[in-house]
Amino acid sequence: MSILKLLANNKKARHDYFFVEMFEAGLVLTGTEIKSVRNGGINLRDSFARIDNGEVWVYNMRISPYEKGNRFNTDPLRPKKLLLNKQEIRKLTAATTQKGQTLIPARAYMNHKGLVKLELAIAQGKKLYDKRADIAKRDAERSMDRSARSRERF
Repeated sequence: MSILKLLANNKKARHDYFFVEMFEAGLVLTGTEIKSVRNGGINLRDSFARIDNGEVWVYNMRISPYEKGNRFNTDPLRPKKLLLNKQEIRKLTAATTQKGQTLIPARAYMNHKGLVKLELAIAQGKKLYDKRADIAKRDAERSMDRSARSRERF
């Protein structure tokens, strides 16, 4: 998977969840929505996906109204359909029936053909001590990098 242009990254989700498995899904967007997305008007914070009647929908994903779109602009928070094949939808359905697992959009990007793709993750919630351990690990890595850089100067 080669990413041409990263449009949005869900950093909060990476802090709050363990990502078990990732899927690439296409998005069904209207004309003014795609123009707004190309201008960087997409936000994944607090968004989630749900499977309804064999179709995967993403909720609370905000796509800002296109400034030149007048009456053709749609609701910024409307549910958007994701394009996945049947095997992937079956796998996602099986995963979400397990306790503690949910579907979270991890990032949105534009591929080499100019299509907007969404990276969907099967996620499991982190406990408070897991979050603290991640923060401590990241701080330790930063301090080691700082000390290594200071040694290189001499």
